[in-house]
Amino acid sequence: MSMRIVKSARRTDETEISLTLNLDGSGIYDVDTGCGFLNHMLELFSRHGRFDLTLACRGDVQVDYHHTVEDIAIVLGRAFSEALGDRAGINRYGTCTLPMDEALILAAVDISGRPAVGYALEVPTEKVGDFDTELCGEFFIALANNGGMTLHIRKITGANSHHIIEGAFKASARALKEAVSLDEKFLNEIPSTKGLL
Repeated sequence: MSMRIVKSARRTDETEISLTLNLDGSGIYDVDTGCGFLNHMLELFSRHGRFDLTLACRGDVQVDYHHTVEDIAIVLGRAFSEALGDRAGINRYGTCTLPMDEALILAAVDISGRPAVGYALEVPTEKVGDFDTELCGEFFIALANNGGMTLHIRKITGANSHHIIEGAFKASARALKEAVSLDEKFLNEIPSTKGLL
């Protein structure tokens, strides 16, 4: 099995990001985004997806966290796409329904090559700490668009904003883990009748 490890970097006038992603890791992380809540969410994403993730971002956080959140998701999505190569042998689909205290979150992913997002995560407050909760949607949209994946995230129930967003990151990580996992019986097969993903 080839190593599915990618190093990636992106620099703009708004952010400077370096990232290493190992799809077949054990959930080891070293994350520094300049935003405590986003660090927490990406650490959970790494651990629950069993992705090894090293990520450093210097962004224009004196403005807000928008560019930081979106640009990290762009780089992370591209890293997933690059690490997956031609997609041969992957399960392709993954789902997770995850309870996080009173919140219940559904995530479903298709590594389809066709970016699409179904985002229905109603978050009751505008902020968690100093993090704008609307940026959660921006993260997953950029991740899916740049990762070439169809991603659905839906709140089934939930009242606490922190729990809802945390549930979304955990559920999406576990769904992605399932989708990118290799099916040992079909390692040379593209999981599509088109023969291409």
